Amino acid sequence: MTRGEDDAAGRAPAGEEAIERGGRILREGGLVAFPTETVYGLGADATSAAAVAKIYAAKGRPSFNPLIAHVADIDAARREAELSPAALRLAEAFWPGPLTLVAPRAAGGSVCELARAGLESVALRAPSAPVARALILAAGRPIAAPSANRSGHVSPVTAAHVLGDIGPRVDLVIDGGRADKGVESTIVAFLGARPRLLRPGALAREALEQVLGAPLEGEGGAAAVVAPGMTASHYAPMARLRLEAEELRAGEAGLDFGGRLAERGGEGPILDLSPSADLAEAAANLFLYLRELDAGGARAVAVAPIPAHGLGEAINDRLRRAAAPK
Repeated sequence: MTRGEDDAAGRAPAGEEAIERGGRILREGGLVAFPTETVYGLGADATSAAAVAKIYAAKGRPSFNPLIAHVADIDAARREAELSPAALRLAEAFWPGPLTLVAPRAAGGSVCELARAGLESVALRAPSAPVARALILAAGRPIAAPSANRSGHVSPVTAAHVLGDIGPRVDLVIDGGRADKGVESTIVAFLGARPRLLRPGALAREALEQVLGAPLEGEGGAAAVVAPGMTASHYAPMARLRLEAEELRAGEAGLDFGGRLAERGGEGPILDLSPSADLAEAAANLFLYLRELDAGGARAVAVAPIPAHGLGEAINDRLRRAAAPK
């Protein structure tokens, strides 16, 4: 994708032209950094695994944590998630704004599995920042957008922060001035009997509890619920996985990388995460191919070695978890 011409680093001042261009880049699978009311987000088409994989690569994100999908309004959110009456009360009270809701995904929802980290839940937010709202409408689809910084670095609140951290990895940085809140959104999960505060943020617990008429469960108590910024669980296939495989054994299907298993033959079907050994492509295909092998009835899968650098670290982490005893 062609980098913007506003300056050498691909920065454009917020305005109709930048929004239109940003929407086009997102539809074409590129990355756009943009201001929300909390911090600057690193946006990609949330419906495309290939686009979302670029977020993980750009951030150097150490694992496939689920990402927040930014939507235009409550109606758009209801197309993506099953929102309970309590969740809807919070959305009606605080959207657009710095509140993320985690809820079971809706049948037919468009947020891709990689953005959800293989979970049957989805994290959604309707931001209030005018640039963010306009960009969502211009893209015409949910935008997956964690903070626009290298993983582990301080979250960016200006375009200059983004440019200094990950600028060369982004197709366009829309400069809308300093982010208003400067701290990430508050995350509340509606996955159990009671809503749970998963991450304190720009919206205070007390305000949420006043609307709910009941206290939120905190991070203690029951087992932690997976959400953006927390340790993600994985899609666990029915098949047994044998990692670091160099060949197929009798009765095995193959999950290949760079044609290594295909070169050695074998009787079972083989799906190659990336014939060209591209880790971003492999990340985009991982959950999809595990599901396809399950759907095809594979009972055992030989998995080719995956390099441990870059996105390979996250891919191997997911594969190790998938191969663990169930």
